[in-house]
Amino acid sequence: MYKSEQLAQHLKQLIENKTWKAHEKLPSLRQQVERSGFSLITVMNAYQELEAQGLIYSKEKSGYFVAENQHDSAEKHVAINHKIEINSIVFKYLKSIQSEQIIPLGSAFPNSQLLYSAKLIQTLGQLAKQRRSYEQTPSLPPGNYELRKIIAQRYAMQGIPTDPSDIVITSGGLDALNLSLQAMTQSGDYILLQQTLFYGAWQAAERLGLKVITIPEHPVDGIDLEAFEQAILNYPIKVCLMMLNSQNPIGFTVSDEIKLRLAKILHRHQIHLIEDDVYEELYYGNKKPLSMKYFDQQNLILHCSSFSKTLGAGFRVGWVYAGKYSENIQHIQLMSTLSVNSFIQNALVEYLSHRHYEKHLKTLRSTLQRLKKQYFNYLNTHLPTQCTVDYYPSGYFLWIELPEYLDSTLIYQRLLEKKISVAPNILFNATMQNKNHIRINCSFEINTRIQTALEHLIEDLQQQIDLHLEQHE
Repeated sequence: MYKSEQLAQHLKQLIENKTWKAHEKLPSLRQQVERSGFSLITVMNAYQELEAQGLIYSKEKSGYFVAENQHDSAEKHVAINHKIEINSIVFKYLKSIQSEQIIPLGSAFPNSQLLYSAKLIQTLGQLAKQRRSYEQTPSLPPGNYELRKIIAQRYAMQGIPTDPSDIVITSGGLDALNLSLQAMTQSGDYILLQQTLFYGAWQAAERLGLKVITIPEHPVDGIDLEAFEQAILNYPIKVCLMMLNSQNPIGFTVSDEIKLRLAKILHRHQIHLIEDDVYEELYYGNKKPLSMKYFDQQNLILHCSSFSKTLGAGFRVGWVYAGKYSENIQHIQLMSTLSVNSFIQNALVEYLSHRHYEKHLKTLRSTLQRLKKQYFNYLNTHLPTQCTVDYYPSGYFLWIELPEYLDSTLIYQRLLEKKISVAPNILFNATMQNKNHIRINCSFEINTRIQTALEHLIEDLQQQIDLHLEQHE
């Protein structure tokens, strides 16, 4: 046993037998060096091991403290990630699927042919002839007032009183998330994420030097509220970042009842939440799911969304409902992305001022619902019986669970050799746990090319399963 493991085991016994109480400060690293006789690096490794187990937590410039409510299930429910390293993985993945020759089942964007509205293109052409559309002055933060006014009105129609001054226009949904997270945290802070989540959240955590606490998904409710409150009690969480409507990559939408209970926990502990809601308009049926902002009574929630998933990547215009943090976010924006294209903002104002957008959304939702059901039926019929497909009535992703002995990264690499992309689990879970999942984009018509790609996926999975069974007979 290494010296650091010996020390960690000894300190763990002191915590478990209540020699050190919850939230009691541990001896500093140098004090522990003097007490134990071990080197500084050994003591540091021991403390980091205890932190990874959820037994202690750290505060910047204050030291290490005993975590609360320790029990056997702590490690199972909550995980801590000291150092996130996912940017290079995401970069290599996105570069690998750029070619037009690649069949884009791994793409994060809907089929562009479904998104670009003829009326919007017409509006762009008309505005291009007007010189005022090129003027840059109105594009400075917080963005075009008329556009912010329209967005505020859309919130009001959902029962969320909103003023245009609450809204900051951003260069897409990811920019909104990054600006919000930067405004709410400092390097070394703890944030809470869902265990499986859109890679942009993990990238932001890596860039800002944040420590990430993750909680698992609940098989029924989507979010495990027990694990969520446990994490808040055990760690000094600065802010949570979650996706609760048409969650990417799994696809679930959390019920209003669970959202209300989540809001009460946030209010009770005075914890802020950044809500990533870029898929909010891609629901099926007649009732739009409520955002967490609807349940926010204490201005603890920053709501982020975008037009890019409904109007195309070319209209990468997003926003954050920032409330009292609006000015701070604008200051950060001036030092980073600076402003959003004023021409595109003007075009959106003209387009959204009429009923064109609602008609477009209605058609888009209907098409995505039809396509997703077709993909689900096909995969559910033809995939090996050892695989399961999660179907949720919104968005355009299917989440496929493979047998635990299969690695989705290897499957992605083999399919890429055949010019087929899928999204492996490694993009959505920086803890490197649960490598046996794949995300499929279902927004493309199942033509001969797409069906051939799906057949190759099914064939590869069957071959790997057969090989495993042969080796373990």
